[in-house]
Amino acid sequence: PRVATAVDFGYAVHTDIGNRTVAAKIDRRLVPLRTPLQNGQTVEIITAKGAHPNPAWVNFVATAKARNAIRQFLKNLRRGEAADLGKRLLKQALGEFKTTIRKTPKERVDSLLSEFDIESLDALYQKIGLGERLAPLVARRLISEDIEPRSEGPAPLAITGTEGMVVTYAKCCYPIPDDPIIGYLSSGRGIVIHRNSCGNLAEYRKQPDKWLPVAWKEDVNREFLVEIRAEVVNRMGVLAAVASTIAGTKSNIDHVSVVERDGDTSTLIFQISVYDRKQLARVMRSIRAMPDVMHVSRSCA
Repeated sequence: PRVATAVDFGYAVHTDIGNRTVAAKIDRRLVPLRTPLQNGQTVEIITAKGAHPNPAWVNFVATAKARNAIRQFLKNLRRGEAADLGKRLLKQALGEFKTTIRKTPKERVDSLLSEFDIESLDALYQKIGLGERLAPLVARRLISEDIEPRSEGPAPLAITGTEGMVVTYAKCCYPIPDDPIIGYLSSGRGIVIHRNSCGNLAEYRKQPDKWLPVAWKEDVNREFLVEIRAEVVNRMGVLAAVASTIAGTKSNIDHVSVVERDGDTSTLIFQISVYDRKQLARVMRSIRAMPDVMHVSRSCA
């Protein structure tokens, strides 16, 4: 149909092709996936094993088949990720009582599922992973009353940065690997990761049962967004100069905005992609060394 895109074309050929689309060529030239197709064009869909739909595709696909297939895939993916996360959370919570789900009598598990009106243990894991049930409370309901928790407190839940839609990273403080962090269980959203220094924690700490200790795994290998602010002399070309310096550190700029403080100075706010605090430090040192830069800091609520 009119205004259909390469993604629509992929799903029209086969749902699996649409789901594994990573790029497209129109008349042998690479184009953005959202490019509308025209009559008479030759379309080639490039796929990759293990690729999956991007949630943003829903905003530009034109056909119902593509839209429904994307939503169904993401719904199933979210359920799978939520179940995996919930299983880890319950394992951690039961570990405080020196027991596991396998050591819990089946009658006790079945009784709890019946009480919660949940059809299966996997469904319970999903609800825990999505923050709809709290693992520490579920664990207490599963154990005998005479079992005491360990006194040293819960061990941190290790995260890799790739958990997807049930582990998100707060936009108020932009946590990145090597930051001290804490997790907040948000109903329906899973775990939201905050920096320990985040200004919003004071409000959230009124619900201590929804917080859990988390820690970065050592093998995190992906980019994270972080926001930095640079106070600069307000002269022509300074924005381009700072952006060029950031690019020179091999860091991508995702967004930039300018806040003019007075006639002589401005604040440049950059959202950039980095792998860890070491890369961020290199970026900030490079900017700080520029003659027109007066101050550089990392944003945090």
